[in-house]
Amino acid sequence: MKNLFLFILFFAPIPGLFAQQDSEKQALQTLLEGQLNQDIPGILFSVQSGDGNINWSGSAGVSDRASGQNLSQDQTFRIASVTKTFVAASILRLWEEGKLSLDQPISEYLSPEHAQILSQDYDLGKISILQVLRHNAGFFDHTHAPVFFEKVLQPGGHVWTRTEQLQLCVEAGQPIGAPGESFSYSDTGYIILGEIIENILGKPLGLAIPEMLDFENLRLEHTAFEGLNPQVDQERIHQYFQGQDTYSFHPSMDYFGGGGLLSTTEDLSRFFLALFHGKVFKNPGTLELMLQPVAYTSAPMMDYRIGIYRIEVNGLEAFAHAGFWGTQVVYFPSLDLAMATNYSQIWKGRVPPVFGEALIALGKGK
Repeated sequence: MKNLFLFILFFAPIPGLFAQQDSEKQALQTLLEGQLNQDIPGILFSVQSGDGNINWSGSAGVSDRASGQNLSQDQTFRIASVTKTFVAASILRLWEEGKLSLDQPISEYLSPEHAQILSQDYDLGKISILQVLRHNAGFFDHTHAPVFFEKVLQPGGHVWTRTEQLQLCVEAGQPIGAPGESFSYSDTGYIILGEIIENILGKPLGLAIPEMLDFENLRLEHTAFEGLNPQVDQERIHQYFQGQDTYSFHPSMDYFGGGGLLSTTEDLSRFFLALFHGKVFKNPGTLELMLQPVAYTSAPMMDYRIGIYRIEVNGLEAFAHAGFWGTQVVYFPSLDLAMATNYSQIWKGRVPPVFGEALIALGKGK
């Protein structure tokens, strides 16, 4: 009789506990469905806490407007500039291993061809890897050149090379101030970092980054550079830009370090938790360096650190990165909570509304 009592005490459902969890899940699902409208046909979302008590992924809407196929929570998508967090973390891992110096000029790590192209406008001997990581190296962003999207949007798309994009940086714009002087977000800088990783490790980014960050140990099973994992590729959703289906856009437009990865919201939130739980870097001081604020004479448009930036959501400090095609990942230090989302078409504003509303649904904010 005593054993039966103990069994009931420890294993019987606690009144209200599981009902509350179910109600939270339903609230989150309802929240996702409320994000849909004529411009946003689908949304993916994941939330995970460091203690494991919160772990939910969901979806709403369709993965393809033309077919009407329902969106599944485990589908992949182009994460675009969220790739920069992975690139920055890989550079910092190389720094931890003594394979590069953050203060050394990038001229020491580039191919002669690319150094020659960039040196037409930039003194590469005065630009450090750290400045490129922080987007204050002064590089013009080649994606701001009108011809860039003209080629991207042309019928049949355009197959880019890193060399062509670096050449566009020089031909289409001027340097944005002296190195270290001001913040100016630049995809060009991160495709340079992508080349540095490749040159040091002697392998393409798609192989180098999973190796440096140990995707297998982090259980990032659905994260890969496009074209390298058939299963990850096959599960890719349709993403939209101003109503246009971008599914057939060639991945080379955003493939060399400024973007390139496919992932799921569950993998992305898991990666951010791993990053802040000390599972990515070997030394705690490396994460501290990554999050170190940067001082400028005038306030920058973003509080960008190294491959990640600081924001506030519902008054709570958070660290995040967003991607052009409607993706954002965020981590709340005070809650030890990570969230990731992908809107099939980019939302309006700096922070997607689903994050703040999800905090309220989980009883984590007002």
